[in-house]
Amino acid sequence: MRRNRNARIVATIGPATNQPNQIEALLCQGVDLFRLNFSHGHHDDHRLVANFIRSLESKYHCPVSILADLQGPKLRVGVFEKGSATLESGQAFRLDLKDTAGDQSRVKLPHPEILSAIDVGEELLLDDGKLRLVVTACTETYIDTKVLVGGTLSDRKGVNVPGTVLPISPITDKDHKDLAFALDLGVDWVALSFVQKPEDLAEAKKLIAGRAALMCKLEKPSAIHHLDEIIELSDGVMVARGDLGVELPPEEVPGIQKRIIRAGRDLGRPVIVATQMLESMIDNPTPTRAEASDVATAVYDGADGMMLSAETAVGKYPLDAVSIMDRIISRVEQEDSYRNLMYANHPSLERTSADAITRAASQVAETIGAACIVTFSMSGSTSKRASRERPKVPILALTPHRHIARQLNILWGVHNQITDDAENVADMVKKATYLAQKVGFAKKGDRIVITAGVPFGTPGMTNMLRIHWIE
Repeated sequence: MRRNRNARIVATIGPATNQPNQIEALLCQGVDLFRLNFSHGHHDDHRLVANFIRSLESKYHCPVSILADLQGPKLRVGVFEKGSATLESGQAFRLDLKDTAGDQSRVKLPHPEILSAIDVGEELLLDDGKLRLVVTACTETYIDTKVLVGGTLSDRKGVNVPGTVLPISPITDKDHKDLAFALDLGVDWVALSFVQKPEDLAEAKKLIAGRAALMCKLEKPSAIHHLDEIIELSDGVMVARGDLGVELPPEEVPGIQKRIIRAGRDLGRPVIVATQMLESMIDNPTPTRAEASDVATAVYDGADGMMLSAETAVGKYPLDAVSIMDRIISRVEQEDSYRNLMYANHPSLERTSADAITRAASQVAETIGAACIVTFSMSGSTSKRASRERPKVPILALTPHRHIARQLNILWGVHNQITDDAENVADMVKKATYLAQKVGFAKKGDRIVITAGVPFGTPGMTNMLRIHWIE
């Protein structure tokens, strides 16, 4: 399962790919992390998929990762007498708490928290932003608006409130049940939707209690205002460009994507870029040139991973989508301009021995032409630091903990192996040499760079760098 690229591929499992032979084919084609979307499907379906993914670990002798993506709050209008209504630009339209079916003049908005938080002059976006309303008056029981961009609005279409921080927990009753199930299932990552502020992460972290890593989905403009704090509190972040693109002007999203990737790298958190990366491949065997460029841009920006959503969940060509994404990533990473960008954007270091050793390992590996960097890590922090440096050579992460190896699968350039922790320096060199050769990163006559912490077995103690010549 060695990948000849550094950036990772995340694939969403759905009706097009939920059978064992399809999942295995996706892994062999290049998928590094499988996403279970809890907005769809039943627990029994997710359990069958997860169990088969786990069975592939013993067959291919490699960690295989699973991400549980929680649905989060879904804000929607009510229903209409005729199933829909056409709103004209310039007309008045009311959203209220009445239980009666809507018409061209009003519809139910079953979310009193929106009514209590929104102010006059703010905008409401309906049906993924296709319709735009501006608030002209608001009370505890209704919101009066003027239609800025009209169109047909049908039953239960979504509502976005981009300019307002809503008093809503990102974890719904459904999410509580899904999260408990996912944790019992043993997923490696949990993706949290509808994060508006740093405090929103506290409840999720308390519920997860260290049983999985927490990935924050950045999809609300208010979250961008607290970007560094949210990334600091997360184990990883996802640029959820779908909702982000609804609530923000489209011209702002590319710049924000770059900001998030940069901030994630600075803070040592993996970043996944998601939504519509190869959207046309839902129905077509090849992507558009613009989509290929979009994937390439995320790679040039230094993202840790790119995610396929509907392309693999319901698309006609899921294996082709993975294959083409793999080819685009691999090709970009061969470009001189790519390597120059990785060098030009080194993050600042903390004044710690761990950061100093990790930066030195990357520089030494390039100077001596080492075959790879081998990191011994109990908690994964050493491997995360090594990935943040974006070294020119592969990173072989050795850990005794299977759950840590699985979580590290999303990191740029990191290849994982599960092994007992070293007992002493001689044992460290022996294990690093054996496994570097076993996975094909090094051979006799090559040099490898090893980082570890002494005393061995102590998390967060990266304080040793060793150069070893394989004889």
